[in-house]
Amino acid sequence: MQRRWVQIIGFCLIVFLSGGLLAQNPPAKEAASSKIAVVTVAGAKKIPAEQIVSASGLKAGDVVTKEQIQGAADKLAALGIFSAVNYRFAVKGDGIALEFQVAEAPTYPLSYDNFPWLTDAEIGEAIRTSVGLFAGESPGDGAMVDQITEVLEKLLAAKNIKGAVSHQLLAPAVGDGMMMQFRVDGPPLRVQSVQFGDALASDSEKLKDRIPDLKGQPYSRFAIELFENEQILPLYSSKGFLRAQIGPPVATLTADQDNPANSAVDVRIPIMPGAAYTWKGATWQGSSLFPSAILDSTIQMKAGDVADGLKIENGWQEVQAEYGRHGYLDLKMTEKAQYDDAAHQVSYRVEFVEGPQYRMGEMVITGLSVEAEKRLRRNWQIAKGDVFNNGYFEGLAKELVKPNAAVFGELPVHYETFGHWLRPDTEKHTVDVLLDFK
Repeated sequence: MQRRWVQIIGFCLIVFLSGGLLAQNPPAKEAASSKIAVVTVAGAKKIPAEQIVSASGLKAGDVVTKEQIQGAADKLAALGIFSAVNYRFAVKGDGIALEFQVAEAPTYPLSYDNFPWLTDAEIGEAIRTSVGLFAGESPGDGAMVDQITEVLEKLLAAKNIKGAVSHQLLAPAVGDGMMMQFRVDGPPLRVQSVQFGDALASDSEKLKDRIPDLKGQPYSRFAIELFENEQILPLYSSKGFLRAQIGPPVATLTADQDNPANSAVDVRIPIMPGAAYTWKGATWQGSSLFPSAILDSTIQMKAGDVADGLKIENGWQEVQAEYGRHGYLDLKMTEKAQYDDAAHQVSYRVEFVEGPQYRMGEMVITGLSVEAEKRLRRNWQIAKGDVFNNGYFEGLAKELVKPNAAVFGELPVHYETFGHWLRPDTEKHTVDVLLDFK
């Protein structure tokens, strides 16, 4: 578990005499304990302050020592949902006003990969009931992750399912960011059937050929979602169903009463295709490099054609690549779809912020012999000061993943790894090429 530091702001008592005059006698010895008048929290955004106070274990009226306040702060920090926990206090009447100062750590959505015995709603309710300060997401580490794991293991035990629960942070099958995935490590449940919720998918020969990717394999929601994103969604996108909604998968158990762990899983993938759209065109704004006719040609569709989402995406990538070939490394390109649901047409508004045009700077090569470096430099086709061609750079980088006779000839060149980077100078608008061979 990642170590979390708890910074403590001094434990000091301010002693006042009646009438507000500072005592003239030598300072009294620090009291061993003090009574809490009030406990507050500063810095919390996602979690209600009263819940944090409750989780600390301290409340108004408690008589506490410095060590007990330190222990409460340590307890909060150990949960993992705070990246820092500080505290401070001041005299309030005959007690102290204690304030915990917290900084919330990143949290992540939860995913339950192979728990077909339980619904997400059942799991979520059990976690909320048992895990204090749980607000629907998990920290990356800490006591809260361990508590969630314990809840899941108890739920499984109640259904006579044996297996330890593990967790890991990973990128979701669809979307950005990260998620905290929990899964059961034990004898795997097998998928015995896969059903699609729409005729286009059910009748697709291509999808039928890919069914073995799931059928007969260990049940995994992540694997199914990956299948949806990589196999089903492109099928619908290519047919103009640009707003198709696919999943989440529904798992049904065929139970083995004698050994629940040996149950099989039937998977149904819901599909709501929506309308099929035709292509209406694109408007391009902010491009000084290419006229609209050239940009239109990258999409490879004419008005009235089926709006093939794969061609549309490839077109955006080709435009960005073409800018890169002309030295525009900082291009920002945004595409906004505009749907005409009455006519079932789609058009796009594409906006460019081109940024500067970069020229070739220095080339730094490490890890090659003197002769091999000379040959590589002779083969390099962008002279210093020329407009930088990122397409050429990326193409050569692919060729250099392994020693290449077209570059080095018959010269014996040996390396196991190859790294390549660009180092732009945003003031001079030059870019250095860094090549490292090991």
